[in-house]
Amino acid sequence: MSTRPRTKDERAATVARLRKEQARAERRRMLVVAGVAGTLVLGLVATATVVLVGEARRTSALEAQAAADIEGVESFDGLVFDHVEGSVDYAQNPPAGGAHNAVWQNCGVYDAPVVDEHAVHSLEHGAVWLTYDPDLPTDQVALLEQHAADQSYVLVSPYEGLPSPVVATAWGHQLQLAAADDDRIDVFVRKYLLNPELPEAGALCSNGIGQPA
Repeated sequence: MSTRPRTKDERAATVARLRKEQARAERRRMLVVAGVAGTLVLGLVATATVVLVGEARRTSALEAQAAADIEGVESFDGLVFDHVEGSVDYAQNPPAGGAHNAVWQNCGVYDAPVVDEHAVHSLEHGAVWLTYDPDLPTDQVALLEQHAADQSYVLVSPYEGLPSPVVATAWGHQLQLAAADDDRIDVFVRKYLLNPELPEAGALCSNGIGQPA
């Protein structure tokens, strides 16, 4: 069911294109915010400029942080990419890779748990999976959901039995967090989203299974 780029160069090109598209979407969203905030033409121009400059600086800072190690991230080697039927006994909670269902989970926000085996396939496509304790306060959940607002490769869902209130997961990497306002989440997403080293990086995170909110 996957559309797998054939070579590393093709995967890198696909990932670069997707990242540019998502960056353009984010800039458009910020301009809309600026437009709503501005009441006069001159005020609008000034506001838009401030917003765009601020966003550029934030992006540059995130990229610099993502180039370094992120405190608390665990990495896992030797994860297989096999497609299997039925349930899988994963070593991590939630899983950070390994054998998985042939159908991936559609990325987006869910208000109920999703099936591990589908979510792991999404990770293989380059998704970042943000899971949270079902008892997490709603304002904290809203912060996590914002990460999926302008990213078509972010999956957000509640998860029973987590080792911490929030866990950020990418294929082969995981970060346990005490709260959704931890700045390391932004850095984690920047660092691991659409990792071109993955064999299916840039393959669809839609047209799979599930109906995001």
